[in-house]
Amino acid sequence: MRLSRFTVCSLGLVLAGATVIGQQRNAAPVAAAPQAAAAAIPRGNVDHGRYLVENVVMCFECHSTRDDRGNIAQGTKFLGGPMPIRPPWPGDWPTTIPRIAGLPGYTDEQAIRLLTQGAIKRDGTQLRRPMPPFRMTPQDAADVIAYLRTK
Repeated sequence: MRLSRFTVCSLGLVLAGATVIGQQRNAAPVAAAPQAAAAAIPRGNVDHGRYLVENVVMCFECHSTRDDRGNIAQGTKFLGGPMPIRPPWPGDWPTTIPRIAGLPGYTDEQAIRLLTQGAIKRDGTQLRRPMPPFRMTPQDAADVIAYLRTK
């Protein structure tokens, strides 16, 4: 059976997260870092954000809907969609991948925290795998945010 690049990458991310699932499943909310003052958030560069999102982090690989051949469905880039795989261990797993076009529901401060402090959700809890716990610089995070806000 031939597996698509997305399937192989996704399976690798899911399996990499297996070692921390037990810790995360019952983990208490992560202490929220103080919200950064709006003036402390760097001004984002859309072009550099596009480069990071499209060529380095490749957010669209997960946050898009796939067709039956594993290709990104036309017009769904960054719009989320059904979770294409289920982990092999039991648990309460989401069935959809969230939309990131425009970063709905996130303030710039929350999005900066998500991308610089290891995938901390709006409510201060840890996002689960397969979401990578990014540790971007504040400037790179601001650039990614600036780009995703244009989508």
